[in-house]
Amino acid sequence: MAQQGLRIVHFLNQLFGGLGGEEAADAPPRAVAGAVGPGRALAPQLGDDQIVATLICGDNYVAEHLDEAIATLVALARAARPGLLLAGPAFNAGRYGQACGALCAAVQRELGIPAVTGMAEENPGVELYHRAVYIVRTGDTARNMAADLGALLRLGRKLVRGEPLGRPRSEGYFPRGEIRPARADRPAAARAADMLLAKLAGQPFETEVVLPRFRPVPPPPPVPDLRRARVALVTDGGLVPRGNPDGIESRAATKFGVYSIAGKHDLDAADYEVSHGGYDTSLVQADPDRLVPVDAARELEAAGVIGKLHDYFLSTTGLTNPLANSRRLGREMAEYLRQAGVDAVILTST
Repeated sequence: MAQQGLRIVHFLNQLFGGLGGEEAADAPPRAVAGAVGPGRALAPQLGDDQIVATLICGDNYVAEHLDEAIATLVALARAARPGLLLAGPAFNAGRYGQACGALCAAVQRELGIPAVTGMAEENPGVELYHRAVYIVRTGDTARNMAADLGALLRLGRKLVRGEPLGRPRSEGYFPRGEIRPARADRPAAARAADMLLAKLAGQPFETEVVLPRFRPVPPPPPVPDLRRARVALVTDGGLVPRGNPDGIESRAATKFGVYSIAGKHDLDAADYEVSHGGYDTSLVQADPDRLVPVDAARELEAAGVIGKLHDYFLSTTGLTNPLANSRRLGREMAEYLRQAGVDAVILTST
């Protein structure tokens, strides 16, 4: 009897799954037989293998119902009896990347099969899941979709066959933080000396230990006169109006909220909640001014220490937020504040 090909399940968000854009981002999980959308681009590379089912779920739905959504998607995948799961690629879409990473990790754990996804380097899903999941490095956009999907498939087939993988750079996936023994041509001391000499001579060299790079942040100029300044309150502690109307995630947030405090002299605990894990929120739940100090700021305003308190506070969640995503949120918040005529910010955290 001829050997059957590999059964593959493919996961897509609402956009690539053909449900629509942001208007369909709340779509719950569903399974469709066969390949859908980008999955059809894999047809020339599949051979005897086949995409037996496509799982589709909206970005917002996964972000706001993570455990429930992943459990449902895993159950749908199990029903298709796959030998491999491919997710995405998610490129630079943050919510999509986090969904792909969470699903791949759960499928590996619960179904015991390989799962591969793909993302751009600045996708927050890379920072969250690169140690648990094989994530193929892609560009920022879908312009090379067929090639990126092909890279996922090639890596996935190697994992299914149990073939040894080369270094992340040669295989095309992000490093997973693993240290594996390998035989080098020259001792470490000699290699280190060569790198040092090359660096001192201004010659190219390749380090064996890649460290994160942080750009220096120059301090802003001082506020000329606080007595005339418009001051805004900003927090990464996750304070939101009750019901979390903007769906700000409790970790690795992809957005921030803007909430009115016009006419308020303090924040009523009945009107607010905290969307943030990782710290004891009970004191903030009891008195939101402990995180967003509207009461103290109003006192400064009344005393003439500051000119005016901005009518809105900004809030997001800083927990497990990758540096690239935090920088993006910071730029977007700063642009909002600049356009609103804000002169200074009081930033509070946990």
